[in-house]
Amino acid sequence: MKAKAEIKMNWVCCSRRARVLGAAFAMLVGSTWIARAQSCQTSNELDDATRSAITAVAQRYFDMAAKGDAASLRQNAIPLLAGNFAGVESTIKERQPALAGAHAALKAEFLLEAEGKEPLPHGEFLCGVFGKNGQTSGSAAFYLDNLAPGKYAVVLLDATSASARINFTEILQQVGTDWKLAGLYEDPAQLAGHDGDWFLARSREYKTKGQLHNAWLYYLQGRNLVAPLSFMSTLATDKLYEEFQKTQPADMPGNGKTVDLAAGATTYKITELFPAPVGNDLDLIVKYQAADVSNTNQAYQSNVAVIKALVAKYPEVKDAFAAVVARAVDRSGKDYGTLLAMKDVK
Repeated sequence: MKAKAEIKMNWVCCSRRARVLGAAFAMLVGSTWIARAQSCQTSNELDDATRSAITAVAQRYFDMAAKGDAASLRQNAIPLLAGNFAGVESTIKERQPALAGAHAALKAEFLLEAEGKEPLPHGEFLCGVFGKNGQTSGSAAFYLDNLAPGKYAVVLLDATSASARINFTEILQQVGTDWKLAGLYEDPAQLAGHDGDWFLARSREYKTKGQLHNAWLYYLQGRNLVAPLSFMSTLATDKLYEEFQKTQPADMPGNGKTVDLAAGATTYKITELFPAPVGNDLDLIVKYQAADVSNTNQAYQSNVAVIKALVAKYPEVKDAFAAVVARAVDRSGKDYGTLLAMKDVK
């Protein structure tokens, strides 16, 4: 799962190729308006002074994170993030052992500018050169909702240490002449000992076997490892979307959609279904709505029932996951989890 800390009202998902092509077309027919409202420059398009300033600040903030210095990062954050810093602090603490002694190599950086006086309801920032079919090898697109006017830098770093490799991404906002931290993402480049290409290869194998649920779940995991940010798309991620979009089963939950799961006389509302690494194993996590989780004995029984019903409905998952973890989640967000090894699911 991804560790992240960000201004949630600003940085949101989606990377559908259709949105990219639609935005590119909008630029062709209304380029003057689009350019005034939002613009993006790649590293190659920045002047030397701006590029050097952004790179230097990003490296300094990385060094703070690698040392576990959350206090200094908070002092250098924009007020909105500094006032809600628990997520950043948790992320730094979680990843700090992997980052100890790490070297950060710059992969890419982008300068996004949102003009006007009001936040952009739906911002689409197209960076670099786009062709008639959309993205090219040097382009990128960012999809950001409710982004306040200002200049933002997105800096992608590849952090490598003796124990791990981390996709380290910083969102910076210009405040006066300074670049302040506005968001932080620290995501492993490997899970359960495998990289994104491995998960995508397994996804294709499951697709060939007709195991579309396994194929979709492994595709999502592979894409998360390949893509540095969920709200960023590139030529590579667009090609993956084109390849796998028809693989998605209609009965998969996500993006606010729930799926009914019958277990005996009870029907549960499944809200999420996704893989998660546990050591070198890959487990399947299922979250569902619960009225109350304070009675842990009852929650345990419900979790076991959900696990058994899920495996009965999707028997193919036995081939792809070592265990299933069911998490009952009440209206307040409090949850109760139960793990059952796949070999014990009867």
